[in-house]
Amino acid sequence: MTASEEPHPPGPHKGWHHRGYLPHFDAGAVVQSITFRLADSLPRRVYEDILSSAKTDEDRFRRLDGLIDRGRGACILKLPDVAALVENAFLFFDGRRYRLLSWTIMPNHVHVMIEQIGGYPLGGVLHSWKSFTAKAINKLRGSSGAIWSPDYHDRFIRNTEHYEYACSYIEQNPVKAGLAIRAEDWRFSSAYRRSA
Repeated sequence: MTASEEPHPPGPHKGWHHRGYLPHFDAGAVVQSITFRLADSLPRRVYEDILSSAKTDEDRFRRLDGLIDRGRGACILKLPDVAALVENAFLFFDGRRYRLLSWTIMPNHVHVMIEQIGGYPLGGVLHSWKSFTAKAINKLRGSSGAIWSPDYHDRFIRNTEHYEYACSYIEQNPVKAGLAIRAEDWRFSSAYRRSA
């Protein structure tokens, strides 16, 4: 990935806004926990039913996350070369457009926590990751079409306790889903990278 491939130059942050179905918060130097998923990880009807029936953002996230953790769809992120593309995209602008704090690349979705850097809106960071990796994954697999679901879930981190919880949640996700015994055993994660 090169800087010239970044579709959105630095710009203003949007604060609270809606993009599609979910509310998003975008500000300067805040820490954000982000989840995004593959396009085939959840049928659209199921997704829309949960969005319309959930009572709170937390309820919505819990229900969606529980369904996604069951490994729906083709789960192409379980392929090491595909997961490596996504991880390398995270690492590429670390320290320049955001500070990468923790991540886990699951078979059909991704959890990542970053500290935003002023001038790089969250939507632009996500667009950069998704656009670059979608093109690279399609090229690698000789395929075409949508790779990522268009929306994402973000949650700004409020305090130290919330930070520790979110980091643990992200890194323990493969353990919770029965894919690893220990977080550091999951190859495409910050826990693995720290332990290597």
